Amino acid sequence: MQVKIQGVYPAMLTPFTPGGKEVDYDKACALATRLADQGVQGILACGTTGEGLLMSIEERKTLIKEVLDAVQGRFTVLTQTGSLNTAWAVELTEHAAISGADGAAVVAPPYYEYDEEALEQYYTTIAKAVPGFPIFLYNIPARSGNALTVHIVLDLIESAENIVGIKDSGGDMQAHSALLSQVPEGFTVLNGTDEYTFQSLLSGAKGLVSSTANVLPELFLSLYQAVQDRDIDKAWRQQGLLSQVCRVFVHGRTWAYYKGGLRFLGFDAGAVRPPQRELSAEEKTFLATEMHGLGLI
Repeated sequence: MQVKIQGVYPAMLTPFTPGGKEVDYDKACALATRLADQGVQGILACGTTGEGLLMSIEERKTLIKEVLDAVQGRFTVLTQTGSLNTAWAVELTEHAAISGADGAAVVAPPYYEYDEEALEQYYTTIAKAVPGFPIFLYNIPARSGNALTVHIVLDLIESAENIVGIKDSGGDMQAHSALLSQVPEGFTVLNGTDEYTFQSLLSGAKGLVSSTANVLPELFLSLYQAVQDRDIDKAWRQQGLLSQVCRVFVHGRTWAYYKGGLRFLGFDAGAVRPPQRELSAEEKTFLATEMHGLGLI
């Protein structure tokens, strides 16, 4: 089974009402529509950046349905369906398939440490519950505590025909390169680490999933297109800017920076959900100053 997933996929933020009490579905749909208008190839909803594991199963189901209704097929919609246990992950993945999502990215189960056999059972159970529905592995060991090694990935490719790709946020370019060099042709690798987007795309990744792309999709679209055009100098300059942007948004530490950045650009992306916290006055000043210094606002 092969799917064509390539290009720029913002890891879509989830707007919450003040205090994080409820998902603000109207703002979520507005953000999805904004990203579609900006020309990205798709989104990944309910992921790490989307605070998916801070949401209930019903909230995650409702969000993906609302977003699908809002964008009306204008771009590819993937949703993160991994969870603490296999049954919840299966339920979410089945719902994604029924609702019309284009695929699911499934994070390794977090908190407990699992061996290869347990991880492979988790993924094959999920994949076989939705035959014909594209499943992307999601490797982010800094968050899940469970790394998807090349060996595990290759085993899983053999175990279920609908395991078609991986979002690799491992943060290790050497391991990422090994993955790219060993997976079979037709298996889609998406980069999930902004700091080496340029290197990943040149090495064969089909696209990228990025938190920062919520705020600056045009930067990623420009970098991606420059690589496709083999305009290496331009792509490298864009990566240099991206590296500075990652510093400004304190990449990967709190999602309030990204929501704050969107506010400075005139879009209200809502609140975060505790125990995520909002930015302090000093942090807001830092963000505004740095964004202005880079010419972003």
